[in-house]
Amino acid sequence: MQNLAAIAKKSGLSKHGELRDMFKEKLGLGHGDANSLVHAILQSDGTRAAEGKNEDAVLDEIYSGAKAGFRPIHEKLMKEIQKFGEFEIVPKKGYVSLRRKKQFAMIGPKTNTRFEVGINAKDFKKNARLLEQPKGSMCNYIVNVSDPREVDVELVAWLRSAFEGAG
Repeated sequence: MQNLAAIAKKSGLSKHGELRDMFKEKLGLGHGDANSLVHAILQSDGTRAAEGKNEDAVLDEIYSGAKAGFRPIHEKLMKEIQKFGEFEIVPKKGYVSLRRKKQFAMIGPKTNTRFEVGINAKDFKKNARLLEQPKGSMCNYIVNVSDPREVDVELVAWLRSAFEGAG
């Protein structure tokens, strides 16, 4: 670990994302492994932005300004996902991680104009809405959602499958 910390320090990079990307490139690590490594080096747990704040306060920050219009999508997704059973909600700086034994979904605005549902599952049938992500990404699939009406039977079924696979 000390050698890896030395590599990070020598790189001159200080931001989490920059260090993660450097380790992915230099060491061939997947996104999750590189992300965990940077958390260990920086002695952070990935929740610093949400630390000490209740879930509503974090959501108010995520869905503010130009992203405020995405809150109804979030609310509809959560209403459907909560029907599956118990899971942990882990608000991060710009999205919400949903976990059982492992993360099964990530939801939140990716940009001011794009809301993403990240799904961790394997071997879904090809579908135009279901965007397969490169190996090592935080999620296996991404679904872009622009309206609460797009939280439909198909999307909910994918999320249920990921929920069941997470344990």
